[in-house]
Amino acid sequence: MEMPRKHENEGTSNFGDGEEFDDSGRTYFVERINIPRDGEGDKAYAFSFKRLWAFTGPGFLMSIAYLDPGNIESDLQQGAVARYQLLWVLLASTCVGLLMQFLSARLGTVTGLHLAEVCHEKYPKIPRLIVWVMVEIAIIGSDMQEVIGTAIGFHLLSDGKIPIWGGVLITICDTFVFLFLDKYGLRKLELFFATLITIMAVTFGYEYVVVAPDQGPLLKGMFVPYCKNCDSAVVQQAVGVVGAIIMPHNFYLHSALVKSRKVDRKIKSAVKEANMYYFIESAIALGISFIINVFVVSVFAQAFYKKTYGDVYDGCVAHHNPHAYIFNQTKTDVIEGNLFYGGIFLGCQFGPAAMYIWAIGLLAAGQSSTMTGTYSGQFAMEGFLKLSWPRWKRVLLTRSIAIAPTLALAFYEGINRLTGMNDYLNILQSLQLPFAVIPLLTFTNDTNLMKDFTNGRILKTVTWLLAAIIIGVNMYFAALGLQGIENKILYLPATLVIIVWVSCYLMVAYFAGGFTFLNYFKCMQKPKAGYDQFEEEDKDESMVTQ
Repeated sequence: MEMPRKHENEGTSNFGDGEEFDDSGRTYFVERINIPRDGEGDKAYAFSFKRLWAFTGPGFLMSIAYLDPGNIESDLQQGAVARYQLLWVLLASTCVGLLMQFLSARLGTVTGLHLAEVCHEKYPKIPRLIVWVMVEIAIIGSDMQEVIGTAIGFHLLSDGKIPIWGGVLITICDTFVFLFLDKYGLRKLELFFATLITIMAVTFGYEYVVVAPDQGPLLKGMFVPYCKNCDSAVVQQAVGVVGAIIMPHNFYLHSALVKSRKVDRKIKSAVKEANMYYFIESAIALGISFIINVFVVSVFAQAFYKKTYGDVYDGCVAHHNPHAYIFNQTKTDVIEGNLFYGGIFLGCQFGPAAMYIWAIGLLAAGQSSTMTGTYSGQFAMEGFLKLSWPRWKRVLLTRSIAIAPTLALAFYEGINRLTGMNDYLNILQSLQLPFAVIPLLTFTNDTNLMKDFTNGRILKTVTWLLAAIIIGVNMYFAALGLQGIENKILYLPATLVIIVWVSCYLMVAYFAGGFTFLNYFKCMQKPKAGYDQFEEEDKDESMVTQ
């Protein structure tokens, strides 16, 4: 086991000394947002919409992971398979996601380090590298889903003139362009992401209005936990909803994004205030993302539920749609819901405008989530490995790993195989989830690290219980996916992958479970929190910079 290490100073202060870290040469942190003050003492920290606006930004960037093409396809399939019966699962998963995102933001705010940086400080080399590799795998899998969604959006918007592989190549180029937008100002970058979320809300909201789903069953499905006559396909879809919503790399992303605001961590009230505003912002952002997801579920619950290929084909022919041939398959088979079929079907039933608007929504989802996924990869590399690469090199490496297999599949295989790949990528995300949840809960429960902001007993119990349920559900989802492997030749490599994964998981779980024990024997560094010595608030808070 590695001996304790001192934090490698790369223009930054030592871990937890209460000073601001100099991240100006790192991803996203070219500038930091000042928090306005309107008074002294208690008035300086009273609730203010002006300060809420100053803290607004990180939560909306984080919420994009709840709207990526993988989630959109999961929403589509949920509506097609179970109609409105699983909306309560979507709502519950979003609420659990909000709790986990709150802990991620609090970790970054209290310590001044994001989750990957804390892992670098607290874990010895081998488990640290294992966690990093697993996080990178999750990011690559998410990137592939996002690239697929964007490419399908380009394909639909061009009415098939841009091939899928062409859309993948376009995604490579525009990702490089968009990723450097933060050089023009952090607020402008956040405004750009907000614009993309608005586009998704408008486009998917338009589809919702056009389809006009039944409101009674919709509200019942959202607030009444039930599943009438549910078969194995519906149960599997319910598990898939949880796997699609709770994204492992998003914890690393959110804990880093909150560092973009100037918070004096030596003042307890300032840290408490930041935690409050970040929670409010995250709740608003995830509330909006939930509504957008409901739009998509409802559209295809109304339009796709129990439809066969024959039903859709006849409808397209009746409307003289030139794409009807796509559904000319075994007419008695229930149609498979995917992003491509969804767009074509909307065009058949509600006119070409519906298809093009769907494509614009997919483009917004794919572009925004591709960019935040790339940020996650940068934060992970910088935090776990302390690499100081030029940004273009880091982008080239992370994007190439994600895009190369996607491009090959898009070029040599049909679009159906590409969209079906999303199911396997969701399984991949499920397998990586423990490598984000376990470190997050371990660190936010550590008194030496979080001091007064350590999770309380009730929160500890609730979060670990929820984590166990989420991990268990995701493992079940992964097992269902592996059972669906038709080629027996793949059983052996799949078994080897599972053995390696379980070994890595047990090692990380050991270091999480033995955290206090290891700290006691000084096998890992015991940092003190950045606000370890709070001055008396009646003195400190009056000295806050106006």
